[in-house]
Amino acid sequence: MRPDSSYWMESAPPPGSAYPPLDRDLRADVVVVGAGIAGLCTARELARAGREVTVLEAGRIAAGVTGHTTGKLTSLHGLCYERLRHRQGAGAATLYADAQQDALGDVTRLCAELGVDAEIEHRPAYTYALDEEGAAKVRTEAAAAAAAGLPATAVTDTGLPYSVAAAVRVEDQLQFHPRRFLLGVVNDLVAHGGRVHEGTRVTELHEGTDCRLTVEGGHTVHAADVVLATHFPLRCHTTLLMRLSLRRELVVAAPVEERHVPYGMYLTPEQGTRSVRSAPLDGGRRLLIVAGEAFEPGSGGVRERYERLEAWARERFPGFAEAPAVQRWAAQDVHTADGLPCIGHEHPDTEHVYVATGFGGWGLSNGVAAARLLTAHLTGAPRPAWTELVDPRRRLPAREVPGVAGHQAGVARHFVAGLRTGRRCTHMGCELGFNDAEQTWECPCHGSRFAADGSVLQGPATSPLES
Repeated sequence: MRPDSSYWMESAPPPGSAYPPLDRDLRADVVVVGAGIAGLCTARELARAGREVTVLEAGRIAAGVTGHTTGKLTSLHGLCYERLRHRQGAGAATLYADAQQDALGDVTRLCAELGVDAEIEHRPAYTYALDEEGAAKVRTEAAAAAAAGLPATAVTDTGLPYSVAAAVRVEDQLQFHPRRFLLGVVNDLVAHGGRVHEGTRVTELHEGTDCRLTVEGGHTVHAADVVLATHFPLRCHTTLLMRLSLRRELVVAAPVEERHVPYGMYLTPEQGTRSVRSAPLDGGRRLLIVAGEAFEPGSGGVRERYERLEAWARERFPGFAEAPAVQRWAAQDVHTADGLPCIGHEHPDTEHVYVATGFGGWGLSNGVAAARLLTAHLTGAPRPAWTELVDPRRRLPAREVPGVAGHQAGVARHFVAGLRTGRRCTHMGCELGFNDAEQTWECPCHGSRFAADGSVLQGPATSPLES
């Protein structure tokens, strides 16, 4: 069975307006490339601040990574706080927690302000371990998260239908419908003068005091500033390129009787990562959503990964195996060498191009946080205290250099292999691997994805494959 469109795409109402492809040259104060959560939230805030904003989206709004997440909006990001405390200091962990908690508050406030029913549910979030070795790490994480200011405790009772050795519990986190939320955001953006063009792929970007973006079809957009919110940046300076790597994650979901569904949101880094939440349905049921099986794009064996994930869900959750249908989808995440996002100026010499990337699987809260920071950059408003923590121009810690070197060696191997096989990515020439479940060609180096006919599904590539 091939993966479907995500539940979020199928269950959200259609946009209130049509956003046609760009058919003429334009000029704007700011061009935002990418209409996911980071791009649309940034564009909305800029439009409300009086900037003339144009959003260019290669596909459909809220249909890329944001439209294929699990919809968790939480400040508990696996085991990140102990890592931050150890590598960057206790202050860095606190700043990161503040950024995430502020993002949760922003989403709640925006939904109330705009009258958006994004199916927000306040639930506890858990990161758990099944064995004693993992339990020690989890208990340490609970202490680090609490020291960073989160309402975190170490527990053993999680509400899951199977026992765990230990878990971090953080109270009052959110799960929501990301596409419903963004449809409300884009309506408000347009109401404040913003322009949105779907089906408009940017192919070239030239920076200067007058930035120029060229789109498929040849039209040009001029702007004073550009925000690249395209997941993996369309243009990426070497200093940033070396920090980024890709992981693809699978999702299976099925309607289950509510009595069989655990109350919270759950994650374990064990067993190839397993993430669990549920979403409301009619008739006393909830959609149980299970994600995991993270892998490098292009590495193959995706059908088996889906089968393994579905078998795990059937084994542990009563009712999943008896569900009338199982829905499948997948999302791709950009990770950084130090585990922190990159939000701000693209590289040390740039003045007018900004990026928002490297969210590492936590793009919903980090995307909203990025909007706050980028708006401050572009309007001159006071910047958050965590600005330098996520600055793309920050120095790479020495301890992260071996990992970066190893990843770049892998990129080099894929490039050389691409020269031999002839099936090469049009971005930088790396070899492509075939995804047998989604019937796509995927680049392990920088995450470009192509349909079986060679058309571009996901950048940074902008040109189709040769026949």
